[in-house]
Amino acid sequence: MAKIGIIGGSGLENLDLFTDKKEINISTKFGNPSSTIFSGLLHGKEVMIISRHGRDHSIPPTQVNNRANIMALKENGCTHIIATTACGSLRQEIKRGDIVFPDQFIDFTRHRAITFHEVFEEGNLFHTPMADPFNNELREILSKCAALQKLNFHSKGTIITIEGPRFSTRAESNMFRLWGADIINMSTAPEAILSNEAGIPYAAIALSTDYDCWKTDEQPVTWEEVLRVFRENVKNVTNLLIKVIDLI
Repeated sequence: MAKIGIIGGSGLENLDLFTDKKEINISTKFGNPSSTIFSGLLHGKEVMIISRHGRDHSIPPTQVNNRANIMALKENGCTHIIATTACGSLRQEIKRGDIVFPDQFIDFTRHRAITFHEVFEEGNLFHTPMADPFNNELREILSKCAALQKLNFHSKGTIITIEGPRFSTRAESNMFRLWGADIINMSTAPEAILSNEAGIPYAAIALSTDYDCWKTDEQPVTWEEVLRVFRENVKNVTNLLIKVIDLI
């Protein structure tokens, strides 16, 4: 039976959708996850939700304990992980409110722990393949459900994850476009890396909220604008998650 881990929350914690609801406190060998795990049954499947930045959104991107978040879901038996995230668009065709299901990432973080294997045991090296870091089966389900809901979505794209918490300079934003990145955020790459190391299929729902700062005819991104657009579209993300969980 599939058990789905959700990182980000996207308002699901506040909706009375689940039966057999419970809250799980867990500590891992890598420390405590960002929040307690909100667990419940939806369409007969167990769903576990971690709020990436804490329930009160108090944890900055660099301080998120990604290893503890992924390990907590693994130790609770999650078979799939879906992450939700706000992102900036680096392409004219990806508009505010559009949803992207990335198939590639560029990791531009500098200060994150991005492996469970900091020490190799003799004769036991860990070099995880990462050619296709996002699970294709999950991405296909996401695209199918988004099409059924008539959402504006992009079935693939390259997401670049920066360290944060600051936003990009214009020079950086244009450089990322030249590198082939389509969207930008501060969270996805470390999660995808660690999920792959843990052997858990991972996919992301990235909601475009702004144009970063490469577009000179738009105001540069602000945190207030990110929150405004995300809140306006969170119902679409939530409904999409509900449909996807039903098909996994």
